[in-house]
Amino acid sequence: MSSSDIFIGETIGTAVLILLGGGVCAAVTLKRSKAQNAGWLAITFGWGFAVLTGAYLAGGVSGAHLNPAVTIGLAIEGGTKWSDVPLYLGSQLLGAMIGAMLVWLTYYGQFRAHLTDPEILGAQSGEEGLVDKAAAPKAGPVLGIFSTGPEIRHAVQNLVTEIIATVVLVLAILTQGLNNEGNGLGTLGALVTALVVVGIGLSLGGPTGYAINPVRDLGPRIVHALLPLPNKGGSDWGYAWIPVVGPLIGGAIAGGLYNVAFA
Repeated sequence: MSSSDIFIGETIGTAVLILLGGGVCAAVTLKRSKAQNAGWLAITFGWGFAVLTGAYLAGGVSGAHLNPAVTIGLAIEGGTKWSDVPLYLGSQLLGAMIGAMLVWLTYYGQFRAHLTDPEILGAQSGEEGLVDKAAAPKAGPVLGIFSTGPEIRHAVQNLVTEIIATVVLVLAILTQGLNNEGNGLGTLGALVTALVVVGIGLSLGGPTGYAINPVRDLGPRIVHALLPLPNKGGSDWGYAWIPVVGPLIGGAIAGGLYNVAFA
């Protein structure tokens, strides 16, 4: 495939992935959203459908990596040229940022209502009334719409959790079609991958929110930092390396395991 195919497919596919995935997080989180408090099941299935849609759109154009961990795993496995890796990663990051911007535009009114609501801001400050900016928590009240964060902040555990979850994802992708003479599953592979993502969210997502994709976390986190959202709080850059490094390590491990056990 050409460089333009990779750029177009990965940018559009990742943008749709983040639009729908971040969209379900916004729908569940924000006041004045019809889906507020729909819960973890809605988020996990929403992200699964987001993967399904993005992968289906980009599959015939760029191969629908949509995830640097997948790209690294495929490069180690041998299915992707290392010379194409920078273009894949750059396109995925751009697409993730575009998708996060579209979430903001879609829920613009709900963001404003949520972030100016005295009840929401009081809950963040632990007091009645408006939050004291000097005492605001490190992670803002809408950061979870854009990026992930741990329930228990422990760098080693959080990193290991992301590595394990990403190994499951990438190994499941690499082994698709092994019983089909190595030809893969075609468009059916997008459905299988989506179901794997749902399974990861249900089983392994509790500790960290299962980034399992560096640009899924980094791109929207950058957008969160740049958007003119009132009372949004910090972007938690102290944690931001874990959902980037963990999935990259996991993708590399999965590529190595595939070569040892399945190739």
